Amino acid sequence: MARGKEARVTIFLECTSCIRNRVNKESTGISRYITQKNRHNTPSRLELIKFCPSCYKHTIHGEIKK
Repeated sequence: MARGKEARVTIFLECTSCIRNRVNKESTGISRYITQKNRHNTPSRLELIKFCPSCYKHTIHGEIKK
């Protein structure tokens, strides 16, 4: 039996406070994490609190498009 799309997908989480404050203008990159989520259980965009090495504190990291 053929299924449509797989339930588990790989997503990227990016620091939202670095984007708003534009802390990383001269930096090489923004804090990003790679994780997985179940598309059927969590259809909306995921937001988690993670440590940002650029801000040196725990901030909200939101899901971004690849």
